[in-house]
Amino acid sequence: MGLFFGSFNPIHIGHMIIANHMLEYTELENIWMVVSPQNPFKQKKSLAPNYDRLHLVHLATAENSKIKASKIEFNLPVPSYTIDTLTYLKEFKPGNEYALIMGGDNLASFHKWKNHEMIIAHHDIYVYKRPRYRTHRFHDHPRVHFVEAPLLDISATFVRKAIKENKSVQYLVPHEVYEYLNSSHLYRK
Repeated sequence: MGLFFGSFNPIHIGHMIIANHMLEYTELENIWMVVSPQNPFKQKKSLAPNYDRLHLVHLATAENSKIKASKIEFNLPVPSYTIDTLTYLKEFKPGNEYALIMGGDNLASFHKWKNHEMIIAHHDIYVYKRPRYRTHRFHDHPRVHFVEAPLLDISATFVRKAIKENKSVQYLVPHEVYEYLNSSHLYRK
């Protein structure tokens, strides 16, 4: 089971391309897109409400039975630490094996994560490269797998800014997400 953690604020086509690519080009058979209430390295002030972001992920993943939205971190203390989520999941579903999906930017700061040694000792990590980030620290680790995934230079920050400026995000987010965002006030304030 691949765990793709993120704020998904909002989810965009770059996220979906990565998730689909990981399904097609790795050993992963299923992916949970874990909506994080608050990443310890990010400010909460720009986050849309948890259930709004979760709803957008549900809309984006509805047609793919192998990619699911997950609210598992909604029941855990904030900020969300990956080690705590993994510990909870091992207790909740002890028979499952969990792997992480992350960008090279996250791998570059992975040594700063809470209990990162325990994470890498017990879980595979699938890394898609990100421009401008060096990932040499864990490059030869047997549990770290680099995946050449197609990348788009798109960010949720750019999408939010475009929405706030009344610009169209039609081809930046999945169609169902676009329709929902177009008919709501989310990210417009």
